[in-house]
Amino acid sequence: MAGPQHPARKIFVACAVVGLLAPGAMAALWGAGWLSLYALSLPLVAVGTLDMVQTRHTIRRNFPLIGHGRYLMEAIRPELNQYFIESNWDGRPYHREARSIVYQRAKAQLDTRPFGTQQDVYGVGYEWMDHSMVPADLHAEPPRIRIGGPDCTQPYDASLLNISAMSFGSLSNRAVLALNGGAARGGFFHNTGEGSISDHHLAPGGDLCWQIGTGYFGCRRPDGGFDVDRFEERARLPNVKLIEVKLSQGAKPGHGGILPAAKITPEIASIRGVPLGQDVISPPAHTAFDGPAGLLRFVALLRERSGGKPVGFKLCVGKRREFLAICKAMVSTGITPDFITVDGGEGGTGAAPLEFTDHVGAPLIDGLVFVHNALIGFALRDRIKLIASGKVTMGFDIAKRLALGADLCTSARAMMMAVGCIQALRCNSNHCPAGVATQDPELIRGLDVADKTERVYRYHHNTVESFMELLGAGGLHHPDQLRPWHIKRRVDLTEVRHYAELYDWLEPGSLRTDDEDALPREWRRAMKMASAETFAAAA
Repeated sequence: MAGPQHPARKIFVACAVVGLLAPGAMAALWGAGWLSLYALSLPLVAVGTLDMVQTRHTIRRNFPLIGHGRYLMEAIRPELNQYFIESNWDGRPYHREARSIVYQRAKAQLDTRPFGTQQDVYGVGYEWMDHSMVPADLHAEPPRIRIGGPDCTQPYDASLLNISAMSFGSLSNRAVLALNGGAARGGFFHNTGEGSISDHHLAPGGDLCWQIGTGYFGCRRPDGGFDVDRFEERARLPNVKLIEVKLSQGAKPGHGGILPAAKITPEIASIRGVPLGQDVISPPAHTAFDGPAGLLRFVALLRERSGGKPVGFKLCVGKRREFLAICKAMVSTGITPDFITVDGGEGGTGAAPLEFTDHVGAPLIDGLVFVHNALIGFALRDRIKLIASGKVTMGFDIAKRLALGADLCTSARAMMMAVGCIQALRCNSNHCPAGVATQDPELIRGLDVADKTERVYRYHHNTVESFMELLGAGGLHHPDQLRPWHIKRRVDLTEVRHYAELYDWLEPGSLRTDDEDALPREWRRAMKMASAETFAAAA
């Protein structure tokens, strides 16, 4: 069910009534001197009332008066502000610039910083992009990236930055409305997550990437299997621009999706086709296909039944031979996806076992470089767009991922923060104080859709603009000019390498050979074990 309603507003209203009536009653009983209590109660009642009616701060709307504590601590001095923005609320440090920049850009606040870089430029892991003495002046509209291979009849021109997969159920209806409204205004796509398409995804009119997971929500038979006719009905909606088959996600690769029972409302149960009152756990693997060739035939089926829209799949890289098996199947069947989304093992989620969150799946950069290299090696890269999903918050993050092989990016965490997430780490409890990751109506009502829609739009616009400024500073005129050597990394106190030196990069077609000795040495074992017909290791 929806979970207990939060009592903060009711407590304030009760206290306000007492604060307004008690001094008068006490004055009538014991003398006019008690009226002086109004000097204390009236300002508090006025502030709390203003908190409840304003729309810019969800925490104040949901927690009148006491919500000021958070903003007071931020205002005392910048160090406290940085701590609460960066710490994940349990004291563990996290990416300083990234977190503060999201809030500043979403709120249209000044995002410049005095006194120069706060990073240790001689610390291991420090990264930067070289600038040019002849920078390009890029003030034109950011380029769009066309997604659609040779078998796609309805290609889609995507923004460089889009909203990554977060489903209605894990997010509230108002959070979904704000995200999609920002996408509609800014011209970027909104991935539905595996929880299916809801009215909240459709109402604002933003472009959708419909994600289909192992639970087949929205195209599900009563027994939990895939229903192709129901799929076709939803896939042909005008808002749906792309379809993504989720093989795995970085936060819990090899583990089915989890939606706690506390977050399942009658509306969510109806949309997903699941019962109320129990956790919804998607199967770890798909049942609609079997093996690499089966996956590609499923992709072709979805593309056909959607009317020729771009279809791709999302994965966090695990066993390398399994992705190489898919590449071999692409060659043998002639079927290619229109895009592949690469997620990183460091990805976030509202609910996942700690072991999966921290210790399963390749990190994004390693997975992205591997997938890009594999497609190059099989001479397939020009048919397939690569989407990098994860930890994108600044223009430099986009530049780095494009330099390492991606065509475009998606972001979940930053978009959640643009909607108002304060990283209270209550996503799985249904008690998100910002009304973002909860189904509690008393908490959701504090999230103002119009205000947060504008913030999502501004964050996207300003971040893409910052990327274009970086591109121009490097003397480049188009994102496809970015290469691995444009990003530098300090590997120890005295040594700096660019990413073309940190990773090996394959030559086009170098994996399409029957001569095992001609294969790049570090790829031979995985290539030998990869089969186009099965994900099991070849004999």
